[in-house]
Amino acid sequence: MRLSTKWRDTWSTIASDVDSRRSERVTIEGDVFDVVRMGRGEPLVLVPGLAGSWKLLMPLARRLAREYEVVSYSLRGDRSRGRGGPGDSRRRHVDVGGHADDLAALIDRLGMECPAVFGVSFGAAVALELAVEQPGCLGSLIVQGIEERFRTTIGSTIAQHVLERYPLPANSPFLNQFLNLLYGTKPEPGPRTDFVVDRIWETPQAVMAERLRQLRQFDVADRLWRIDVPTLVLAGSKDAIIPASRQKRLAQGISGARFESIEGAGHIGFVTHADAVVRQVHDHFQRVKASV
Repeated sequence: MRLSTKWRDTWSTIASDVDSRRSERVTIEGDVFDVVRMGRGEPLVLVPGLAGSWKLLMPLARRLAREYEVVSYSLRGDRSRGRGGPGDSRRRHVDVGGHADDLAALIDRLGMECPAVFGVSFGAAVALELAVEQPGCLGSLIVQGIEERFRTTIGSTIAQHVLERYPLPANSPFLNQFLNLLYGTKPEPGPRTDFVVDRIWETPQAVMAERLRQLRQFDVADRLWRIDVPTLVLAGSKDAIIPASRQKRLAQGISGARFESIEGAGHIGFVTHADAVVRQVHDHFQRVKASV
């Protein structure tokens, strides 16, 4: 999928604000992480998902940056370039706990003191792992698109198998079905869908497959009691990957956590329903302030 000049210009205005974005690179244990900052105010760290890196979060980050200092970064493996076939990643992979260690080190390296952390999808697993193992690193927690124990499905098993073994073109039927799952419905052709496709394919297949393997081992169910920061669990009402009912159970397992549903949103509601997500984030910050 490619955009016409008209649509590309329109969506680029929505999706990014290059002039106000500040970029840097941070080295942690010999690995380089791209870091982007936007806005001014209370710090909010956005942890990206399984594919698309921080770039897929830019429409949301731009909106949040009107009120907060938004920081996002590349997960380990995101800086590999191109679609890449199986085994094409040049970066070593770690488990979800390793990604959480990276996040803790990054927060420390950037000099942030207990920022709010907002993780989406795979990034939500990373944020949860940080909250249960290193709770002193964050001041509040927001997660979208995760449950306390990842449940392997036929769909995730097939997806991992395909990503590991078959280099896929951007217009493959598999990708179309994958998009349907992400949106919770068949997406309308246009700039937003093209944006999502382009960002996803910037993450090599091998990296996506490895992260699916890591999720299969993810389980914080018996450690949720360790979370002692204000927590908001967001879920798209049409999330076809992790249904809202299962995300609600996650919230029920965390002391004092709130659950909110984003009506009509799928798994990537942070892209498709960014304004609704921003309202929930703002309300969360206000509640945290009021409780101090």
